[in-house]
Amino acid sequence: MHTHKGIRTVISLLLTALFILSAADLLTLPLLSRMENLLYDARLRATMIGGVDERVVIVDIDERSLTAEGHWPWGRDKLARLVDTLFDRYYISLLGFDMVFAEYDDRSGLKALDELAKGPLATNQAYLSELEKLRPQLQYDHLFADSLRERDVVLGYSHSNDAHIGQPPPSVLLIDETNQQIPFAVVHGYNANLPELQAAAYSTGYFGNPLVDEDGVFRRVPLIYRYKDALYESFSLAVVRALFGKPPLELEIVDSGFGKIGLEWLRIGDQRIPVDNEGAALVPYRGDSGSFRYVSATDVLSGKAPLEVLDGVIVLLGTSAPGMLDLRATPVGSAYNGVEIHANLISGMLDKRIMHHPDYTQAIELLALLILGLVLGFLLPVLSPLLSSLLSVVMLSSVVAVNLYFWNRGLSINLASQLFLTLMLILFHNAYGYFIEAHSKQRLGRMFGQYVPPEIVSEMSEESSDFGVSGESREMTVLFSDVVSFTAMSEKLEPDELTRLMNAYFTHMTDVIQQHRGTIDKYIGDAIMAFWGAPLADELHPQHAVVAALEMVARMDQVREEFVARGWPPLRNGVGINTGLMNVGNMGSEFRMAYTVLGDAVNLGARLEGQTRIYGVDIIVSEFTQAATQGIIYRELDRVQVKGKEQKVTIYEPIGLEGQVLAPELELVDRYHEALAAYQAGEWRRAEVLFAGLREAEPDRKLYQLYAERLARWLVPKAELTAKA
Repeated sequence: MHTHKGIRTVISLLLTALFILSAADLLTLPLLSRMENLLYDARLRATMIGGVDERVVIVDIDERSLTAEGHWPWGRDKLARLVDTLFDRYYISLLGFDMVFAEYDDRSGLKALDELAKGPLATNQAYLSELEKLRPQLQYDHLFADSLRERDVVLGYSHSNDAHIGQPPPSVLLIDETNQQIPFAVVHGYNANLPELQAAAYSTGYFGNPLVDEDGVFRRVPLIYRYKDALYESFSLAVVRALFGKPPLELEIVDSGFGKIGLEWLRIGDQRIPVDNEGAALVPYRGDSGSFRYVSATDVLSGKAPLEVLDGVIVLLGTSAPGMLDLRATPVGSAYNGVEIHANLISGMLDKRIMHHPDYTQAIELLALLILGLVLGFLLPVLSPLLSSLLSVVMLSSVVAVNLYFWNRGLSINLASQLFLTLMLILFHNAYGYFIEAHSKQRLGRMFGQYVPPEIVSEMSEESSDFGVSGESREMTVLFSDVVSFTAMSEKLEPDELTRLMNAYFTHMTDVIQQHRGTIDKYIGDAIMAFWGAPLADELHPQHAVVAALEMVARMDQVREEFVARGWPPLRNGVGINTGLMNVGNMGSEFRMAYTVLGDAVNLGARLEGQTRIYGVDIIVSEFTQAATQGIIYRELDRVQVKGKEQKVTIYEPIGLEGQVLAPELELVDRYHEALAAYQAGEWRRAEVLFAGLREAEPDRKLYQLYAERLARWLVPKAELTAKA
């Protein structure tokens, strides 16, 4: 007995040593690093202050602005007018440009006019005189520079490998012997603004290279960058410094021990900003995308923007227009606008909300791991099951509580290593751990093995959630698939041949569904019912269902020749998909139970499958599914009122994934949507012409014939009325 206790203690200490080596950066545990990122994100999201910061406003070059003012880039004369309007009409306090102006603007035509002045019109004094009068109005860069001068304007400049474009940015500090050891974020070149613009601006800041973590998420931003032998401030820091009158930037460097120094703070005047040893700050996201007001640039130019929104605020000029949008993956959103990251940093620096993660937090983490390993390693082997459970709860609660205590006081200490070491030691010392785990897997296998693929059952067994069969309501996606003209086909086959055909068909379709994480609900004759989002939660359940449907149709195209070779008829299936709130669980009677889904959303999915015959398509999805998916090309079919539903629903046909649909097909889809728009707008004659052209291009597509018949019913009565008149 004592030998077993000693072995358990030794193994506990070995596990502790493993985690200590990882925390000391002497051993890499990728899973632990990923979990640390997830736990950081969870703490960040749980403690975000939320709300809208009205001190920072984003003037947005959005689609509406591009439509009203012309495509980007705009002329510098228009930008000059925008700057003048913001300062003179709206009285903003500071303006930051989330863009670079590295090239000259010669679109005014001044260059061509000067060529004429040197050539054919060199002796035309009237022309030369008029040109000199017009010159100030045509020097767009000069106009823009004049609008920046003597105003609190911060221009941005970007990183460029080994390239030097534009005026060199001004440094804020030089590298000396004191800070030479600090591993600042390094850039090797710059893409800066025109000299005239840089000289006119109050300040400039680097956009630089982001410090993206291994999971691709943007959590830290360098506030200073090293270029050659000098330090340069980031765009967001430049904005805050400019707001305070550009006080000197100072580095607060501490001795980390063993002759090693570390950077912990940046100081601007009385303001201290916490940074890590690379000079990077953790982005203090205040909420999801939209935590700052957006004002359309065209509304500013036209004077329609509300005065109270812009009066006295910091304005960042950015863009949300497609093709120009700088999207980042962040802890609070997978597609976060880059200009909002600048806004969050500015807001966080003003509120002193930036989380601190200095070098000494590593020592705190190592000490915590050592204490956990010693306490659990020596006590759990000798305590009773009841006291062991109590100690486990106390230690886990203490790890989380102490970490959150420091977090709420602005100090970020790694949590994953402590949490997972505690959990691993508890599980290891639990005498029934393996039995409970094995029993849990068997239970899940019995409960869900007939519905879901084995790999999902395996994932469920590894989740901490308690998966059960009791009913619950959740948003899910349901799929119904049916064989077209099955009754007529089945009458031509012998029963055993029909059985083999359907078994082969169900095998192919089930394989596709389970490959895309779908759960088979049931087979009903020749129909298949499947759903996504249970028993294992799936945030991408609409996407997985639609991609599975596309592959089901593609798989039928692949196996059709195989079926024909075996003397079977070529099958074609219709698929209906809907997303919505459904009830899921084990349902039935005391004699037989089934894990299934119920609800109006399920019924709508079944109705959509039946609509495939009417519209002559293979797949129909509801507007709810279409809105929840990305990267899929759709053809809008109609707005329908299915049986049992009072409200009409827009239905769509998925064509394929973006990048996989051929250009001719895309052109036909665009032509169809143009025809459909004319039809929906009541432009019957135009719609008739457009659909006629589509029918000529694709005479076999039933959808075009359907709309042609509808148009005929509208146009004939109109023609009869005209004749009577």
